[in-house]
Amino acid sequence: MKYKTCISIAEKTPNKIKSKLKIALKKSDYVEVRLDFLKIEQIPNVLEIIKKDLNRIVCTLRPKIEGGVFPGNEKERISIIKLIAEYNPFLLDIEFNTLKKNKELVKYLKLTKTKLLVSWHDFKKTPKSSELKNKIKQMSKFSSNVKIVSTSKSTYDSTRMLELYNSKGKNNLISFAMGDLGKISRILCLYLGSPYTYVSLGKAVAPGQFSIDEVKKIINLKRSK
Repeated sequence: MKYKTCISIAEKTPNKIKSKLKIALKKSDYVEVRLDFLKIEQIPNVLEIIKKDLNRIVCTLRPKIEGGVFPGNEKERISIIKLIAEYNPFLLDIEFNTLKKNKELVKYLKLTKTKLLVSWHDFKKTPKSSELKNKIKQMSKFSSNVKIVSTSKSTYDSTRMLELYNSKGKNNLISFAMGDLGKISRILCLYLGSPYTYVSLGKAVAPGQFSIDEVKKIINLKRSK
Protein backbone atom coordinates (compact mmCIF):
# COMPACT_ATOMS: atom_id res chain seq x y z
CA MET A 1 0.00 0.00 0.00
CA LYS A 2 1.24 3.47 -0.90
CA TYR A 3 0.92 6.03 1.87
CA LYS A 4 0.14 9.48 0.51
CA THR A 5 1.24 12.97 1.49
CA CYS A 6 -0.07 16.49 1.02
CA ILE A 7 2.44 19.35 1.18
CA SER A 8 1.05 22.56 2.69
CA ILE A 9 2.14 25.75 0.93
CA ALA A 10 1.59 29.06 2.71
CA GLU A 11 3.21 31.83 0.65
CA LYS A 12 2.44 35.54 0.36
CA THR A 13 3.03 36.11 -3.36
CA PRO A 14 1.81 34.40 -6.58
CA ASN A 15 5.42 33.90 -7.78
CA LYS A 16 6.44 32.11 -4.59
CA ILE A 17 3.39 29.85 -4.80
CA LYS A 18 4.23 29.05 -8.42
CA SER A 19 7.84 28.06 -7.63
CA LYS A 20 6.98 26.11 -4.44
CA LEU A 21 4.10 24.32 -6.16
CA LYS A 22 6.40 23.06 -8.91
CA ILE A 23 8.73 21.48 -6.30
CA ALA A 24 5.88 20.18 -4.12
CA LEU A 25 4.09 18.39 -6.97
CA LYS A 26 7.28 16.47 -7.78
CA LYS A 27 7.72 15.35 -4.17
CA SER A 28 4.13 14.76 -3.03
CA ASP A 29 0.84 13.19 -4.14
CA TYR A 30 -1.16 16.29 -3.26
CA VAL A 31 -0.52 19.92 -2.35
CA GLU A 32 -2.58 22.18 -0.08
CA VAL A 33 -2.47 25.81 -1.21
CA ARG A 34 -3.25 28.17 1.66
CA LEU A 35 -4.86 31.01 -0.28
CA ASP A 36 -5.56 32.95 2.94
CA PHE A 37 -1.88 34.01 3.07
CA LEU A 38 -2.33 36.10 -0.07
CA LYS A 39 -3.76 39.57 -0.55
CA ILE A 40 -7.40 39.31 -1.68
CA GLU A 41 -6.69 40.81 -5.11
CA GLN A 42 -3.96 38.19 -5.76
CA ILE A 43 -6.21 35.15 -5.30
CA PRO A 44 -7.86 35.14 -8.79
CA ASN A 45 -4.39 35.36 -10.36
CA VAL A 46 -3.13 32.42 -8.28
CA LEU A 47 -6.17 30.32 -9.23
CA GLU A 48 -5.23 30.86 -12.88
CA ILE A 49 -1.59 29.93 -12.14
CA ILE A 50 -2.52 26.67 -10.39
CA LYS A 51 -5.57 25.64 -12.43
CA LYS A 52 -3.79 23.04 -14.60
CA ASP A 53 -2.73 21.17 -11.44
CA LEU A 54 -5.98 21.54 -9.47
CA ASN A 55 -6.77 17.83 -9.73
CA ARG A 56 -4.01 17.36 -7.10
CA ILE A 57 -4.61 20.52 -5.07
CA VAL A 58 -6.52 21.11 -1.83
CA CYS A 59 -7.59 24.77 -1.69
CA THR A 60 -7.90 26.37 1.74
CA LEU A 61 -9.04 29.90 2.62
CA ARG A 62 -8.86 29.90 6.41
CA PRO A 63 -10.30 32.81 8.46
CA LYS A 64 -8.42 34.22 11.47
CA ILE A 65 -10.99 32.82 13.90
CA GLU A 66 -10.11 29.32 12.60
CA GLY A 67 -6.34 29.71 12.77
CA GLY A 68 -5.93 31.25 9.32
CA VAL A 69 -4.79 34.68 8.18
CA PHE A 70 -7.42 35.74 5.61
CA PRO A 71 -7.25 39.57 5.60
CA GLY A 72 -10.82 40.38 4.56
CA ASN A 73 -14.28 40.10 6.10
CA GLU A 74 -16.52 37.03 6.01
CA LYS A 75 -18.65 38.29 3.12
CA GLU A 76 -15.51 38.66 0.98
CA ARG A 77 -14.28 35.23 2.03
CA ILE A 78 -17.54 33.52 1.08
CA SER A 79 -17.50 35.15 -2.38
CA ILE A 80 -13.91 33.92 -2.92
CA ILE A 81 -14.86 30.41 -1.74
CA LYS A 82 -17.52 30.43 -4.48
CA LEU A 83 -14.92 31.49 -7.01
CA ILE A 84 -12.58 28.67 -5.93
CA ALA A 85 -15.47 26.19 -6.28
CA GLU A 86 -15.86 27.17 -9.94
CA TYR A 87 -12.29 25.98 -10.56
CA ASN A 88 -13.20 22.51 -9.27
CA PRO A 89 -10.13 21.63 -7.15
CA PHE A 90 -9.34 18.10 -5.95
CA LEU A 91 -10.74 19.24 -2.57
CA LEU A 92 -12.00 22.55 -1.23
CA ASP A 93 -11.33 22.71 2.52
CA ILE A 94 -14.16 24.54 4.31
CA GLU A 95 -14.63 24.79 8.05
CA PHE A 96 -17.55 22.93 9.63
CA ASN A 97 -18.56 26.15 11.41
CA THR A 98 -18.66 28.05 8.09
CA LEU A 99 -20.96 25.47 6.49
CA LYS A 100 -23.25 25.41 9.53
CA LYS A 101 -23.75 29.18 9.32
CA ASN A 102 -24.15 29.47 5.54
CA LYS A 103 -27.05 27.51 4.07
CA GLU A 104 -26.85 29.55 0.89
CA LEU A 105 -23.17 28.62 0.46
CA VAL A 106 -23.93 24.93 1.04
CA LYS A 107 -26.64 25.12 -1.63
CA TYR A 108 -24.23 26.80 -4.05
CA LEU A 109 -21.53 24.17 -3.47
CA LYS A 110 -24.02 21.40 -4.15
CA LEU A 111 -24.94 23.03 -7.46
CA THR A 112 -21.29 23.30 -8.49
CA LYS A 113 -20.72 19.67 -7.33
CA THR A 114 -17.59 20.81 -5.50
CA LYS A 115 -15.66 18.10 -3.65
CA LEU A 116 -15.58 19.36 -0.07
CA LEU A 117 -13.22 18.59 2.76
CA VAL A 118 -15.12 19.57 5.90
CA SER A 119 -12.63 20.57 8.57
CA TRP A 120 -12.70 21.27 12.28
CA HIS A 121 -9.75 22.24 14.50
CA ASP A 122 -9.32 22.64 18.26
CA PHE A 123 -6.18 24.73 18.85
CA LYS A 124 -6.25 24.38 22.65
CA LYS A 125 -7.10 20.80 23.59
CA THR A 126 -8.47 17.39 22.60
CA PRO A 127 -12.19 16.98 23.39
CA LYS A 128 -13.72 13.79 24.82
CA SER A 129 -14.16 10.84 22.45
CA SER A 130 -17.97 11.10 22.54
CA GLU A 131 -17.77 14.76 21.52
CA LEU A 132 -15.38 13.97 18.67
CA LYS A 133 -17.54 11.12 17.35
CA ASN A 134 -20.61 13.33 17.45
CA LYS A 135 -18.70 16.05 15.62
CA ILE A 136 -17.76 13.62 12.82
CA LYS A 137 -21.41 12.58 12.53
CA GLN A 138 -22.48 16.22 12.09
CA MET A 139 -19.64 17.00 9.66
CA SER A 140 -20.50 13.98 7.51
CA LYS A 141 -23.82 15.61 6.59
CA PHE A 142 -21.87 18.03 4.38
CA SER A 143 -19.30 15.65 2.87
CA SER A 144 -17.79 12.18 3.18
CA ASN A 145 -14.36 13.88 3.32
CA VAL A 146 -13.83 14.84 6.96
CA LYS A 147 -10.79 16.40 8.64
CA ILE A 148 -10.87 16.63 12.43
CA VAL A 149 -7.78 17.90 14.25
CA SER A 150 -7.08 18.61 17.92
CA THR A 151 -4.14 19.81 20.00
CA SER A 152 -2.32 17.15 21.99
CA LYS A 153 -1.41 17.83 25.61
CA SER A 154 -0.53 14.18 26.24
CA THR A 155 0.11 10.94 24.36
CA TYR A 156 -3.41 9.86 25.31
CA ASP A 157 -4.83 12.82 23.36
CA SER A 158 -3.18 11.50 20.19
CA THR A 159 -4.56 8.02 20.91
CA ARG A 160 -8.09 9.46 21.20
CA MET A 161 -7.78 11.09 17.77
CA LEU A 162 -6.48 7.86 16.23
CA GLU A 163 -9.25 5.78 17.82
CA LEU A 164 -11.73 7.69 15.66
CA TYR A 165 -10.66 5.53 12.71
CA ASN A 166 -12.47 2.60 14.35
CA SER A 167 -15.83 4.32 13.90
CA LYS A 168 -15.29 6.38 10.77
CA GLY A 169 -18.02 4.59 8.78
CA LYS A 170 -17.99 5.50 5.10
CA ASN A 171 -15.97 8.66 5.60
CA ASN A 172 -12.59 9.51 4.14
CA LEU A 173 -11.34 10.52 7.56
CA ILE A 174 -8.25 12.62 8.30
CA SER A 175 -7.76 12.67 12.06
CA PHE A 176 -4.63 13.55 14.05
CA ALA A 177 -3.38 15.80 16.84
CA MET A 178 -1.24 18.93 16.48
CA GLY A 179 1.74 19.91 18.62
CA ASP A 180 4.94 18.07 19.55
CA LEU A 181 3.03 15.46 21.55
CA GLY A 182 0.78 14.80 18.55
CA LYS A 183 3.53 14.38 15.94
CA ILE A 184 3.39 10.60 15.91
CA SER A 185 -0.34 10.70 15.10
CA ARG A 186 0.51 12.46 11.82
CA ILE A 187 2.33 9.27 10.77
CA LEU A 188 0.12 6.63 12.41
CA CYS A 189 -3.04 8.05 10.82
CA LEU A 190 -1.73 6.78 7.46
CA TYR A 191 -1.62 3.19 8.70
CA LEU A 192 -5.17 3.49 10.05
CA GLY A 193 -6.72 4.61 6.77
CA SER A 194 -6.16 8.35 6.35
CA PRO A 195 -6.14 9.23 2.61
CA TYR A 196 -2.99 11.30 3.20
CA THR A 197 -1.07 13.23 5.86
CA TYR A 198 -0.10 16.90 5.79
CA VAL A 199 3.60 17.73 5.53
CA SER A 200 5.77 20.76 4.77
CA LEU A 201 8.48 21.44 2.22
CA GLY A 202 10.77 22.57 5.02
CA LYS A 203 9.50 24.91 7.72
CA ALA A 204 6.32 23.57 9.37
CA VAL A 205 3.09 25.36 8.42
CA ALA A 206 1.23 23.87 11.43
CA PRO A 207 2.39 22.82 14.94
CA GLY A 208 4.14 19.44 14.93
CA GLN A 209 4.18 19.06 11.15
CA PHE A 210 6.90 16.87 9.62
CA SER A 211 8.67 17.81 6.41
CA ILE A 212 8.05 15.67 3.32
CA ASP A 213 11.62 14.31 3.51
CA GLU A 214 11.19 13.27 7.17
CA VAL A 215 7.93 11.45 6.45
CA LYS A 216 9.38 9.62 3.45
CA LYS A 217 12.30 8.42 5.58
CA ILE A 218 9.94 7.17 8.31
CA ILE A 219 7.62 5.40 5.84
CA ASN A 220 10.50 3.79 3.95
CA LEU A 221 12.06 2.67 7.23
CA LYS A 222 8.79 1.01 8.20
CA ARG A 223 8.52 -0.70 4.79
CA SER A 224 12.06 -2.04 4.82
CA LYS A 225 11.66 -3.81 8.15
